[in-house]
Amino acid sequence: MNPAIQSLLLIQGVLVGLLTLAGLLVWIERRLLALWQDRLGPNRCGPFGILIFVADGIKMITKEDWIPPGADKPVFILAPAIIVITALLSFTIIPLAPGIAILDLNIGILFFLALSSMGIYSTVLGGWASNNKYSLLGGLRMSAQMFSYEVFMGLSLMGVVILSGSLNLREIVEAQSGMWFVLPQFAGFLIFMVAGLAETHRLPFDMPEAESELIAGFHTEYSSMKFGMFFVGEYVGLTVISAIIVTLFFGGWQGPFLPPFVWFALKTLFFILFFILLRAALPRPRFDQLLAWGWKFILPLALLNLVVTGAIVLARAG
Repeated sequence: MNPAIQSLLLIQGVLVGLLTLAGLLVWIERRLLALWQDRLGPNRCGPFGILIFVADGIKMITKEDWIPPGADKPVFILAPAIIVITALLSFTIIPLAPGIAILDLNIGILFFLALSSMGIYSTVLGGWASNNKYSLLGGLRMSAQMFSYEVFMGLSLMGVVILSGSLNLREIVEAQSGMWFVLPQFAGFLIFMVAGLAETHRLPFDMPEAESELIAGFHTEYSSMKFGMFFVGEYVGLTVISAIIVTLFFGGWQGPFLPPFVWFALKTLFFILFFILLRAALPRPRFDQLLAWGWKFILPLALLNLVVTGAIVLARAG
């Protein structure tokens, strides 16, 4: 097959798969939370309520697309698109199986970190352009949270880079053929997982949209498909963070008996479900507690992990 056609088919498959999964995760999350909280959850729209995401899509398409008076209209419209674009682009560097990846970059980790940093503009611009004090507070919270946890996220990945000797995600997966990096880099894994939760502002780190404090935070004034884009971007971001964790710490596609892509999908689904259940299990901390915990505990732990990993690698090198 022509390489250009093969690349286009792969891009189309990844795009359709991610957007479909984002829709299905709406149903999966509601059913899991209902099970965790001993209630029924969605059970009327289709078998076991599985068509609830179709109903949500129809509702978002048909609702009035309202822009509040006094809002900065161009920025207000652009903000929801940023989170979807950055999340989808982040997935392009993830190797799904041997030889199956949209981009095989030798600076893959830097590309991922750059795009995750770009995602902050979505919430900050959305909150500022809404001309609403609660939205602005949500955007400012998000900026403080992202700036803090971006530091720990980058530091937590340096141990993996040292052990593999590469920034290329495919080479990092191949370097785990003897042992998954979650074992020598368990502290880095925990730090990255916490930072990933903060990046995707999932509970318990949903400070930018804390309903009990800020109504709906940065997207209070959004409706129709612009709100839907924030919704889709959050679930795609959750999938990306789970896939990156699997790639960097759990051997990516590697595993016995099953095809490589099946292993990758199963590992990624496990972390998606884990993050969803955290929403039902953990309370939301205060915002000052979140930032203080990051700078006073996670940052020293990330630096210690980096120093110890570097020292061990140098000692082994003689």
